[in-house]
Amino acid sequence: MIELEHAQDLVDPIVIAAFEGWNDAADAASGVIDHLMTVWDARVVGAIDPEEFYDFQVNRPHIGTDEHGHRRITWPSTQIAVASPPDLGRDIILVRGIEPNMRWRQFCAEILAACDDLGSELVVTLGALLADTPHTRPIPINGTATEPELVERLKLEHSSYEGPTGIVGVLQDACSRLDIPAVSYWAAVPHYVAQPPCPKATLALIGQIEDLLEVSIPLGDLPEDARAWERGVDELAEEDEDVAEYVRSLEESRDTADLPEASGEAIAREFERYLKRRQEGD
Repeated sequence: MIELEHAQDLVDPIVIAAFEGWNDAADAASGVIDHLMTVWDARVVGAIDPEEFYDFQVNRPHIGTDEHGHRRITWPSTQIAVASPPDLGRDIILVRGIEPNMRWRQFCAEILAACDDLGSELVVTLGALLADTPHTRPIPINGTATEPELVERLKLEHSSYEGPTGIVGVLQDACSRLDIPAVSYWAAVPHYVAQPPCPKATLALIGQIEDLLEVSIPLGDLPEDARAWERGVDELAEEDEDVAEYVRSLEESRDTADLPEASGEAIAREFERYLKRRQEGD
């Protein structure tokens, strides 16, 4: 059981969770939580006991020196933090960790029990997968929800995926079984640039969080990092004609598949975010 400290009387909290590993291509999803932890000045209120869920030969502990010069071991774990974003009017519970090696159902039960103790009203999980998508186009985001009302209100889908799953899928299923409203957003990372980080995918997921919460999130260096990432991949493609030709074929397939009205909706959403940022900056 996760012991929670200094986290009472939260206001209508929403959970946002991501896990390193199979669910987290190019660290795009866990990168969102790292960013939110920083810009929202989140405080850690609890952590899961790693002895129960991690194989330390797979996820090894790290040894280093702390700020006081003492040698310390940091164990792989999953932490729960709380943030109170300005202008939102509600609190956010951030769950950031590593996909466990064992006892997945117990792991999910403990995470959800802790979130329930904090009064959570909605669970949002984030993931990223490798896909046949060009780096030169907007990162595709697939959103699903467990309840018809959420599907309709957020214009999402019921998941139709069949195949292997990770801890994000298991947590989503646990929410469904317990009648906990849950949403999941997945970013498609170009598979030919799979090495982390992928700031463009992290930025795309943050855009979905902004739409969900109806709030602007400080982006810091992420937009410039995303542009630099894209320029770097452009340069790699220019050096290899086979890669360049492959990217062109992906672009053609993507442009053919994208409906004009869908592209228009994406542009409109991005423009609305831009206007909102300008208004808040004035």
